[in-house]
Amino acid sequence: MADSSTQFVQALGLGLDPAWRRRTDTERRADWEDFSTTLTADESLVTHTYSTIGLRAGIDVLLWRLAPSLETLERSAAALLSSGTGRWLTVTQSFLGLIVPSQYVKRPTSQEQSLFFGERSKYLVVYPFTKDTSWYLLGREARQGVMNEHMRIGHNYPQVRQLLANSFGLDDMDFLVAYETDDLPAFSQLVRDLRGTDSRRSTVRDTPLLTAVHHAPRELGDLLGA
Repeated sequence: MADSSTQFVQALGLGLDPAWRRRTDTERRADWEDFSTTLTADESLVTHTYSTIGLRAGIDVLLWRLAPSLETLERSAAALLSSGTGRWLTVTQSFLGLIVPSQYVKRPTSQEQSLFFGERSKYLVVYPFTKDTSWYLLGREARQGVMNEHMRIGHNYPQVRQLLANSFGLDDMDFLVAYETDDLPAFSQLVRDLRGTDSRRSTVRDTPLLTAVHHAPRELGDLLGA
């Protein structure tokens, strides 16, 4: 059983059946109102809503979720998919992780935070991340040295915040990585800079990459056609 400090994080990608847009205006508005109400029904769950309309095939809505247990995420997803617009949505992508203190960051800065509280930035980028076996067989000091270089470059881009959640034993990857920013060109340059570090040598997987735009539920409904 998870203790009171446990935090599960999920990026949940949902694809909308095009037939929903052919429902009447009244039906779509009622559907979305029901779905939006269900989004906030569980006070133990934090959910932020994003659009991927036209940005990623098969995904129109990205839900960025934080919960005290896996069962909370499960119950919420079941309720959402049974409510209003949810009955026309299909889960097309899911990344799952567990938030734990980083073994490489002794004093987290404002860049290393959960990305759930405070004001939202305009863009969220999430992806799965896996390292090869050789990385885990390195000594602690060697790994710390590689990560110090990685973090030094990241600190050159204070406009980009990051979350690294453990996915070991929970999902196909090692980590769920998320970045939040208002400046996508700066983020793109950050990723390019990181390609030239030693940490890149041990990367096995860092796709698919989902780039999403933050919208409050009402704005997101308008974009979808509610």
